[in-house]
Amino acid sequence: MLTLDHAIANQKYRISQLHCEQSTHSDQERMRQLFELGFIKGESVMLLRRTMPGSDPMVVRVGSSTFALRRAEARTIGVEMVTS
Repeated sequence: MLTLDHAIANQKYRISQLHCEQSTHSDQERMRQLFELGFIKGESVMLLRRTMPGSDPMVVRVGSSTFALRRAEARTIGVEMVTS
């Protein structure tokens, strides 16, 4: 599965799933926060740019909103490339 932290900049993607690596309270809270920001299955998403050094945080557009996400957060967002 491709995750947002491995996305190509300026390529359109669709969110396929949000997933927790572990089922801790903090991971579940992170999932809830991302969901509330609009990171939901089927929504369009695009990586706008990576910051240097280490690509953390990443600038991401979901729907019509722009956010800075840490790589750890982006790693929990499964995406599918949108063609056409």
